[in-house]
Amino acid sequence: MRRQKSFQNNQPTLYLVPTPIGNLQEMTPRALEILNQVDVIAAEDTRNTHKLCQAYGIQKPLISHHEHNQAASIPEILHLLEQGKQVAVVSDAGYPLVSDPGQRLVKEVIEKDFNVVSLSGANAATNALVASGLSTEHYLFYGFLDHKSSRRKKQLEELKDFPYTMIFYEAPHRIEDMLQDCLDILGNRNIVLARELTKIYEEYLRGSIQEVLEIASSLKGEMVVLIEGKKSETKSFDLEEALKQVQALVEEGVKTKEAIKQVAQKMNGSKNELYEAYHKQS
Repeated sequence: MRRQKSFQNNQPTLYLVPTPIGNLQEMTPRALEILNQVDVIAAEDTRNTHKLCQAYGIQKPLISHHEHNQAASIPEILHLLEQGKQVAVVSDAGYPLVSDPGQRLVKEVIEKDFNVVSLSGANAATNALVASGLSTEHYLFYGFLDHKSSRRKKQLEELKDFPYTMIFYEAPHRIEDMLQDCLDILGNRNIVLARELTKIYEEYLRGSIQEVLEIASSLKGEMVVLIEGKKSETKSFDLEEALKQVQALVEEGVKTKEAIKQVAQKMNGSKNELYEAYHKQS
């Protein structure tokens, strides 16, 4: 067991410092104090961090530390700590390590018995959650789903019975495909899409997956997608009526599989249950 008394030892410290997710004024006084105190700042992108430091008059050496140079940057940071230096780690926005690489660095720093201290600060997932209108009692932060549809659908299959609010990050060029996969696997649930948080164009879209999907192609900026969890089934949906609607669609020329999917989504029922019942009666 390792017991870290963060402020009661003389060990060098690795500080995990959140940065603003959009609005520069959300840099906390403590974060500024730490960045001014440390010997070196390890940055995801030194160009972006240089602009942040310029805005607040911080003059500290910057080193690059990101997903693609960890093999070199981690030994460099460890060497600085071994020399008694204090090091801050920052990402381009929000908390370092949240949907950003960095776990390996923290693990290795802990194994060397140096302090690891995190500061409070801006977080897009929490910002979006508390303003979403969805349940905040329990929630799951998932981060980014896989960029490939086949793997993304597999991930959603694993989450479809989860009963709590789910929080995802997504990029604008993938949002349509992501929402379509959510609609196919989770059904037409209530969601909130929050984009450009804390910036002048901040926007919340609250509605069903289908409603948001219809305008998704026009949306820009980094996004947080919150999806309601699976509701407890107090009663089964009207299977007899669902079968009638499936049959009506089939008679109109819609393929059976597609008809079942459409009716299941419309009636918020189980696609598998409807599929089994339809073929059982055939």
